[in-house]
Amino acid sequence: MPTKKSATKTHAVEHTDQKIHSLEQEIKTLKDELAERQDKLLRTYADYQNAQKRMEKELAAHELDTRRRYLIEIIDFYELLKKASDDPHPQEGLTHLLAAIDHFLDREGVRYLDCKGKPFDYKLQNALSTLEQEECPDGTVLEEVKKGYLLGDTLLRPAQVIVSKKKD
Repeated sequence: MPTKKSATKTHAVEHTDQKIHSLEQEIKTLKDELAERQDKLLRTYADYQNAQKRMEKELAAHELDTRRRYLIEIIDFYELLKKASDDPHPQEGLTHLLAAIDHFLDREGVRYLDCKGKPFDYKLQNALSTLEQEECPDGTVLEEVKKGYLLGDTLLRPAQVIVSKKKD
């Protein structure tokens, strides 16, 4: 017949075994959950890498298409210029070339900055020099040495101008 002491010991061992079994089950569950999350993470990372590669390919294709379109335009301008230079009276060919370039710039949204006679604007113009003038207000653009251009509202190239200055 088992003694009270051995029964308590047996009960303690059983309780410990149950606790160990319960902890082993919990560890197995956590390992399974961890493996599942690692798998999801790896799949997500692979999807991200694939999307990144796809975007890089699309960007490269877009850049190539853009370059191709602009090179075709430049070739057209080159051929018009070549035709004008071979012509004994190149004025008509040059007029066609300028019209083609004007059309191209207009189609691309490029606008010329009209500066002459207007107040100097350092955001849109570079002052190359000043010229003393009594007839116009101080800081008026007297002459455009180089035209300035906008692409929409973005400055492509500032105008290079000569600005009026009152005599001291």
